[in-house]
Amino acid sequence: MTHTVTVIGLGVMGQRMLGSMARNERFRVTRAWDPDAAACRLTREQYPHIQIAESAEAAIGSPDTNVVYIACPPAFHRLHAVAAMQAGKAVYCEKPLGVDVAESHDLVARAEAAGVVNIVNFSLASAAASTELQKRLEASALGDLAGIDVRLHFSQWPREWQMDAADWLTFREQGGFTREVLSHWVYLTERLFGRAVLRSASARYPDDGRLAETHLVAELSAGGLPVSVAGSVGGVGPDWVEYTVWGSRQSCRIFDWNRLFSSDGGEWQAQLTHIDDPRQLGYQLQLENAAAAIDGARHSMPDFADALSVQVLIEDMLAAPE
Repeated sequence: MTHTVTVIGLGVMGQRMLGSMARNERFRVTRAWDPDAAACRLTREQYPHIQIAESAEAAIGSPDTNVVYIACPPAFHRLHAVAAMQAGKAVYCEKPLGVDVAESHDLVARAEAAGVVNIVNFSLASAAASTELQKRLEASALGDLAGIDVRLHFSQWPREWQMDAADWLTFREQGGFTREVLSHWVYLTERLFGRAVLRSASARYPDDGRLAETHLVAELSAGGLPVSVAGSVGGVGPDWVEYTVWGSRQSCRIFDWNRLFSSDGGEWQAQLTHIDDPRQLGYQLQLENAAAAIDGARHSMPDFADALSVQVLIEDMLAAPE
């Protein structure tokens, strides 16, 4: 079955999803909306079969779609998700679920009451590196586990490719690397090791009181294991995104989102080298999983409740004193 989709939000993530869905036979986008006229014009030029609605309400309520994909800034996720659920449609939402924890608790309760499919686009849900790491953990291939390290660094925030969304990614209210990037790794940690508990955190912000965090350190516990987090912004050099699970027989590291490495005490060795383009494969596997969730079949996509668990931890980290 091909699912017909309404897309709310035609910025960076919305455009990426349009491209991915155009290459996947399980989805066909037929309606879209964004408050920005230029984004709508670009979408109309690139995808002339997509009808640009006059309003979000009209796009969501369109009778010819059964899925609503939400890619607007997170402060508006709840508004559009509730409208989609009231229309009886499956909801495919970008992360984070929201920025207001109380509103997200309400959204989860509404989703459970509505009984509609609700999934969140944490990309690591379907990444080949994540799946392989999970298999090795389940097979006890790593031996006794010592802990997990998460290391993030960005020379600038927002990143260059995100500048079209800088009007909200730049600021403390909705943006920052902790919500946008660290949330993926907190999700993966909870998927692999169970619900996490925040033990300590310290966040540093610019003095103006408006801009997003520049540094974050935190310690969590998941499955009885320590999880060490360090993230920062500023300084020349390549961006760094690294997630390491340390074991007595083997340690595994996901680097740059999709590249899996392992070590048995020597140098890190690349894994899954048969995959030509793990990034593009991840996009398509994510859509296959999303389609399975909407079909009611087996899948690995997180739901709103999973995303809320991540959000609570993220917001607690961001609220921690320096």
